[in-house]
Amino acid sequence: MTAKIRTLIADDHAIVRMGLRSLVESESDISIVGEASNGCEAVSMATKLTPDVVVMDLLMPNKDGVAATAEIVRHLPSAKIIILTSFGTSDGIAHALECGAAGVVLKSNADMELVEAIRTVAKGGKFIPSAIKRQLSADPPIPMLTQRQLDILMAISRGFTNSDIAKMLGITEITVRNHLTTIFAKTGASSRAEAVATAIRKHLLEP
Repeated sequence: MTAKIRTLIADDHAIVRMGLRSLVESESDISIVGEASNGCEAVSMATKLTPDVVVMDLLMPNKDGVAATAEIVRHLPSAKIIILTSFGTSDGIAHALECGAAGVVLKSNADMELVEAIRTVAKGGKFIPSAIKRQLSADPPIPMLTQRQLDILMAISRGFTNSDIAKMLGITEITVRNHLTTIFAKTGASSRAEAVATAIRKHLLEP
């Protein structure tokens, strides 16, 4: 008898987890070994349960799907991560793939694609639908910003000056300016307003 594909579901909405469990457990070759409600739980449970596949929501509290993916891949390289997302831009998806995710499924297509994705990545393959590939091509991701750079962008979006930001973060104004130079380079922006606009469009400032 072939062993079932042991799968962990990570999503911060209980109703989504319930729907995914119902969808997946109806398959004879897949079993759900656990559910996590945030990124930290996903890492902890993956380390403890050693699933074959982790279905990972991209946007979660306490650790987002990108960070959780990177940590799980680092501690448990045998686990295959599938990113589940309704995200409107390519950045989170691209960064998750860079961190080692093996597949991506849009939440709107989960009922048609998730089971196939689980089987594909469990066998060592990649599952990236053509719609996702087109999205990545049409909306190229920007290089990942550090947490400090995101903090500075958030402060700028709220109207704080370099002096204000330096005081809030306990750094010098020169350091703030250096971070801004890097932020401009990564976002392709030529001004603070343009950098913030890009960050908002790409959902980089969402909690």
